[in-house]
Amino acid sequence: MDYTTFDKAAYEAFKANDREGPVHMLNLIKLRDVALYEDGRQATGAEAYAAYGRESAETFAKLGGKIIWRGSMEQMLIGPQKQWDICFIAAYPSVGAFASMHKYPAYRAAVAYRQAAVADSRLIRMAPLELGGNFGE
Repeated sequence: MDYTTFDKAAYEAFKANDREGPVHMLNLIKLRDVALYEDGRQATGAEAYAAYGRESAETFAKLGGKIIWRGSMEQMLIGPQKQWDICFIAAYPSVGAFASMHKYPAYRAAVAYRQAAVADSRLIRMAPLELGGNFGE
């Protein structure tokens, strides 16, 4: 099963868990070879996702969002042998900041690029913790 957008129940649970403090969102993105625009325009998935990034950047920054980690997947060592094209962690100052992105018309318009670009994705909410000295801390 591929995932490209929010499940309503999961999104409502996300908003209901409105704890204080920052939220980190691990993004794993598998792009389509060819973007699927509803209007039939032609672009690669990478081009469409780049357009999503450009078009959503102002709203993302206005809400205090920033990319705190970005990496290039090399190999899946443990887990399903899926290759992710784009991997990053976005930080938001609060649950409300993330949830309010959809209130901005420019962001809502940008989502069309993401929907055209993405074949599959995972968006994993995380609470940042203090760094530890070993794997179990």
